[in-house]
Amino acid sequence: MTALPIETPVPALTTRAGVGPRPLVIGLDLSLTCTGVAGAEWTDHIKPTMKGHFRLDYLITKIGDFIRNADLVVIEGPSFGAGVKHRHEDLAGLRVMARHWCWKHHIPYAIVPPSNRAMYAAGSGRASKPEVREAISERYGIELEGVAKYDRADAYALAAAGLDWLGHPLAVVPPRNRLALNGCDWPDMTAVAR
Repeated sequence: MTALPIETPVPALTTRAGVGPRPLVIGLDLSLTCTGVAGAEWTDHIKPTMKGHFRLDYLITKIGDFIRNADLVVIEGPSFGAGVKHRHEDLAGLRVMARHWCWKHHIPYAIVPPSNRAMYAAGSGRASKPEVREAISERYGIELEGVAKYDRADAYALAAAGLDWLGHPLAVVPPRNRLALNGCDWPDMTAVAR
């Protein structure tokens, strides 16, 4: 995708109703220790070995490599559980850096709360990581084993939700699960164009 200058009017979107080619949507399950990344037919992860500024720089560089041609990036929003308090500042910084990278490169992005990601994938906002992974495997045929299996499953759920929102669902999703699309921070539809 060629980045559009800010002043250039964006053409009317034709993909909302599933018309035209499937847009490139990338899901990001951001983490300081293992970031999950996924698109329609693949999953991957980024696992840094360093800390501090070096880690943030490494992560945002690798994330940029994955999303540079995306039509839409779907980022998991913050989780305020007790397990992240000790690293909240750097993780919040990583989320801001990823959003800023998208903004700087004129790539629209969405923020999906963790409970909406779980609801979309597994039908419950409280679904566990293993339940989300199993739902992704059953619905989409994506087998997720080994390193980063939960991070990659979460990223895949985000990408699938973004494609569904754009009118290009990857599979039939139960109506209850699709309700999760309503509670997300989606970009202006006219900004998402191929």
